Amino acid sequence: MSSTLQSNLSNLTHQSDRLNIRDFIKLLTEQFPGKVTFSTSFSYEDQVIAHEILSNQLPVNIFTLDTGRLFAETYSVWNNTNEKYHANITAYYPDYRLLEEFVTDKGPNAFYESLENRKQCCYIRKVEPLKRALAGNAIWITGLRAEHSPDRQDLSIIEWDETNQIIKYNPILHWTTEQVKKYIDDNNVPYNILHDRGFVSIGCAPCTRAIRPGEDFRAGRWWWEDASKKECGLHIHK
Repeated sequence: MSSTLQSNLSNLTHQSDRLNIRDFIKLLTEQFPGKVTFSTSFSYEDQVIAHEILSNQLPVNIFTLDTGRLFAETYSVWNNTNEKYHANITAYYPDYRLLEEFVTDKGPNAFYESLENRKQCCYIRKVEPLKRALAGNAIWITGLRAEHSPDRQDLSIIEWDETNQIIKYNPILHWTTEQVKKYIDDNNVPYNILHDRGFVSIGCAPCTRAIRPGEDFRAGRWWWEDASKKECGLHIHK
């Protein structure tokens, strides 16, 4: 990492510490006009950030990755969000050629058969579209929270994403689940009703289930795999 980039990250970290989320995002859009983007999966966390951006009419590009295997409830909250805030959230889809080849060769549920297959499926449906979505941007806003995964405990609110060559801003990284829920309730923000049914981290329907009492946050994702491998490749932590 260059000294200039290190200095920029340090300055942004200092500014994020003294400003609230809305004002810091506004500052980012002024410093990086047209190059601030936010990725949403319409989770509790992402709806908090979407509300901050859309209710304050901040000039941030908002996109989502439609993998083709999302829950019906996810599409509902997407539609409700567009309607409430008069928004048009951009959708990115998998490269049909890669997807057709994968499904034809290995079958529609090949991700259950091996870690390699599951990661390939995630790459096609999420990682490759993400790279297209982030291209040309300078700031990537995410809804990552430390509580959601052991791999996220050591993240910073401002960090450099070497894989995607972009500055990442994780504004609610240290929020608790209770804080997120209270924000949603207090601001009447649309949310995915699957959260009320025990779903914590919501992704593709075949790879997501509700968690049982006593299970950790990530237990509902790729539950047939070792807990240490439960990342889809969107957020690579080195």
